Amino acid sequence: MRKFFQYLLRKPILWLSDKFSSRPDKERIYNALSKLYEDIISEPGKKGPVIPLADFDGRFIIFSDQHKGNRNGADDFAVAEASYLSALEYYEKNNFCLVNLGDCEELWENLFWQVKKAYKKSFELEGKFLSKKAFVKIFGNHDLYWANDPLASFELENIYNQKVKVYEGVILTTEVNGSPVHILCTHGHQGDANSDGNWFTKFFIARIWAPLQAYLRINPNEPSNNVYKKTLHNEIMYEWSATQKNMMLITGHTHQPVFESLTHIERLHRQMRFAEAHKDEALVAKINEEVKTYQKRFDTLEADYTAIKPTYFNTGCCCFSDGDITGIEIENGFIRLIKWQNKTAGPSRIILEEKALTELVSNTTDEKLSVKR
Repeated sequence: MRKFFQYLLRKPILWLSDKFSSRPDKERIYNALSKLYEDIISEPGKKGPVIPLADFDGRFIIFSDQHKGNRNGADDFAVAEASYLSALEYYEKNNFCLVNLGDCEELWENLFWQVKKAYKKSFELEGKFLSKKAFVKIFGNHDLYWANDPLASFELENIYNQKVKVYEGVILTTEVNGSPVHILCTHGHQGDANSDGNWFTKFFIARIWAPLQAYLRINPNEPSNNVYKKTLHNEIMYEWSATQKNMMLITGHTHQPVFESLTHIERLHRQMRFAEAHKDEALVAKINEEVKTYQKRFDTLEADYTAIKPTYFNTGCCCFSDGDITGIEIENGFIRLIKWQNKTAGPSRIILEEKALTELVSNTTDEKLSVKR
């Protein structure tokens, strides 16, 4: 019976999830991000810390959107846990600072003690970073509880066995070619009308969506639904970042990996134009084949992707339905989009995209923004 309803309801549920999961408002997003940035700069430690990259030898791993649940059918993190644990072991061993950008715990559907009981190992490994003072925890809309409940600090201490401060964002600072560069990291739900933790949204998630998802076991966070077509929310985030000087923005929230302000399919189109300009017929043919594979997954692309500034990045998520997780890694002067995938041989790390920070900053010009919809 479950398989019948999965077959019957899969497409409409995925459509509804995409249609109503986000209602971004451009003005609200611009105002919220600008205020957050100004608050952190003017009063570091209240809304978020300011951390020089040099503090951890330039090594940071930024994850988001684990959505740890209680291991029932609605728990999207369960299948990706092995990849996440392997990633944490790798980054802890190599002395990275861990930045978790929110929605780490699914507290719209679960109580904190249920999540703690289900994922002791994950919290234990995160706690190792905390013990080394190399852990920054940001809240999102699904774990907003950590920021607004008076008992949250005691409950977090109960989970990690040590005190934890939860922030709205963090600014990573460095200097490139003699100029200061700021990297603002936040969850990215700011300005989203459906992500403010209002009572109706939480009621719908807890009483209707969670039981339905638990029964049908349909995970909307699939690579095919998230990797290729850029969401409006991501576009607005990019447009805000493109107006800033000497700044990059890293968010989560949309579950859609973005690198240098482009999704995977957009990068393919940019590579196509470069290959055509250099008359590299072999590369053109190769890219054409890959584009055909995804052609039905996106609308006609109209933007001039060669003019887009490389100012916006999105971690993706740690709850893809195939067990993969994605994140943003900073190391040795490079920024990378990485994936940890769990195959038969065990979880492994893959670099999907990589660029030197010096090159990114040199490519961030004041050219007129070119985005068409």
